[in-house]
Amino acid sequence: MVNAASGPVEERLRAEAARLGFAACGIAPAADDPVRAERLEQWLGEGAHGTMEWMETRLHHRRGPQSLWPQARSVIALGMSYAPAQDPRSLEALPDRGRISVYAQGGDYHDVIKRNLKALARWLVAEVPGAEVKVFVDTAPVMEKPLGQAAGIGWQGKHTNLVSRSHGSWLFLGAIYTTLDLVPDAPHADRCGSCDACQTACPTNAFPAPYRLDARRCISYLTIEHKGPVDEEFRAAMGNRIYGCDDCLAACPWNSFAAAAQSNRAFLPRAELAAPKLAELLALDDATFRKVFAGSPIKRIGRDRMVRNCLYAAGNSGDAGLLAVVRSLLGDPDAAVADAAAWALARLESRGATTPNPLL
Repeated sequence: MVNAASGPVEERLRAEAARLGFAACGIAPAADDPVRAERLEQWLGEGAHGTMEWMETRLHHRRGPQSLWPQARSVIALGMSYAPAQDPRSLEALPDRGRISVYAQGGDYHDVIKRNLKALARWLVAEVPGAEVKVFVDTAPVMEKPLGQAAGIGWQGKHTNLVSRSHGSWLFLGAIYTTLDLVPDAPHADRCGSCDACQTACPTNAFPAPYRLDARRCISYLTIEHKGPVDEEFRAAMGNRIYGCDDCLAACPWNSFAAAAQSNRAFLPRAELAAPKLAELLALDDATFRKVFAGSPIKRIGRDRMVRNCLYAAGNSGDAGLLAVVRSLLGDPDAAVADAAAWALARLESRGATTPNPLL
């Protein structure tokens, strides 16, 4: 598959991917991998996915690319860097602020990545007439991380996320399936070695073993996917994390090679999401929540879940200035919010927080 004037299509594909803002591009065969499928089935069988029923519903499609699309012959795995300018764990020192995962502080990555994936797919079809393609980013039953390793753009680290030697743990992933028989890249070797920094960094011990995640204990799962009250076992450990958690990613030593993702302005943090005040978030009603988080992936969890998360953070803050707004939520129509408010109030009072005297 060579254009004499321009070189192999694989080479030109990588150049076009880079032009579109993708920091990593690799190619893997589309054949299903029975070992990956077996590991997924075991993980689901243990119930480690929690209430994410959609993982089970389309298990047959998650077994591999050809289980989803039998005509696929190659997978183009792509990564776009969102490396932050500073360590996101630094916000732990500001308990009156909420910590939002780095990936959600800017524009919705689904929209940004899909737009660029479609542009790359159109380019490929124009370059090779007759080629068929399908693009995927996060919302489809596609195992992007193991496919990324198979395509050589990184390896699935002990925190189960993809790690890159050039971009650390900060890559948004997408994939293009195609009917073309492209020359595959070599799979990436595991470079974690004896390091366990991501494992020991987890506040809730969500890793029962290296390369294994129990989502039911993961703060990202608890703040985003989990409905209803969070088990009291995890509330204090959540600290001021109100949407996701970056601790295992941020702890990875390979991040020292990752430059802050200044090239794509869509991923730069919005000022109001970089270190939001808990007091302001706790006062949100549904309409204001939608306005504040318009264009953000955070919007999908809704006002109630966000306020629930912020109440746990308020309870952990020790900030007497939050007592009034916490009390105002004791009778909230949402049962999980009301429960979180009662917990936060009791925790604040147990830590000696008292309502400030306005006359002093």
